[in-house]
Amino acid sequence: MYDLNKVAENSFYIQCPSKIGLIKLNDEEVCLIDSGSDKETGRKIKQILDDNKWKLKAIYNTHSHADHIGGNRYLQERTGCKIYARGLECDFTNHPILEPAMMYGGYPCKELKHKFLMAQSSETIELTNEFLPDGLEIIELPGHSFNMVGFRTTDDVVYLADCLMSKETLDKYGIGFIYDVRSYLETLEKVKNLNAKIFIPSHAEPTTNIFDLAQYNIDKVNEIANKILEICINPQYFESILQQLFEVYALTMNMEQYVLVGSTVRSYLNWLKDNGKLNVCVENNMLLWQSTKD
Repeated sequence: MYDLNKVAENSFYIQCPSKIGLIKLNDEEVCLIDSGSDKETGRKIKQILDDNKWKLKAIYNTHSHADHIGGNRYLQERTGCKIYARGLECDFTNHPILEPAMMYGGYPCKELKHKFLMAQSSETIELTNEFLPDGLEIIELPGHSFNMVGFRTTDDVVYLADCLMSKETLDKYGIGFIYDVRSYLETLEKVKNLNAKIFIPSHAEPTTNIFDLAQYNIDKVNEIANKILEICINPQYFESILQQLFEVYALTMNMEQYVLVGSTVRSYLNWLKDNGKLNVCVENNMLLWQSTKD
C-alpha cells in the first residue's frame, strides 16, 4: 500500500484505496491527481515526494468526495501547492460541509461529519484549461459527482477517477454511489470507447482495455433500475424501497449507508420518473412511487 508505480515515462500512480495519480512536469516538479483520504495519506505522499526530491506544484482534484481530497490541506500547508477542481467540485472542496449536507438533504448530524464523508477544507481554485500544464488534457466525467473529471497525459495515460468500479466492488456492495444516473451512463458509454496506453481507475486495477469493465458498470446500473421497477409494481414509500434494496443486496443499514445508498436510490427514482418509467402520487401526505404500465 502507498507504493509508487510507474506506468509511463512521466506518469505514475500511488497505490491506495483511492488511487492517486502523479505526473512529472520536469526533473524537479510534479503534480498530483487527487490526494487521498486524509492527513495520514498526505504524510505518505509527502514522504514519496521527499524521497524522490520532487517539489509538488499542484493538485488536480477529479471531484470533491472526501477520499479524493482528504490530503489536500496537509500537502498545501507543507508545500504551498496550488489546488484546482472543476465547477461545483471546487465549491465543495472549499466548503466540505456541503458534501454530507447534500447527500443527507439537510444539516448533517455528527455521525456524518467524519473524514469519510467530510474532508478538511483547502484553498481551491476553479479548474480551467489555463491552469493545466502543457499536454495534460481534461476529460469530462460527470455522473458519479457533479463535475467530475479525468485526465489524459502526454504519455497517453488516462486517469478515470470514480467513473467506474471494479467487478469485485460492485459484486460485494451492489449499489455504487451515483449523483446523476443519466450523466453517469453517458459517461460510461463515452469511456468504454476510449483508447489509451493504460487506464488508471481510482477503484479498479489499471488496464489497457476499459471496454468490458465499463460495460459491466452499465449492466449493474440497469440491473438496479430494473430491481427498483420490480419493487414499485405496487405503490411504495421511499423507505420501503430502500429497505427492500438493502435486503436484495445484503447491505447493513447505518447512518452512513443510509446517506450514501439513500441518496443514490433517490437519483435512480428521479431518473426513472423523468424517463416515464415511474409515477409519483401523494396518499395521506406520503409520497408514493409506482412503476408505469407498459
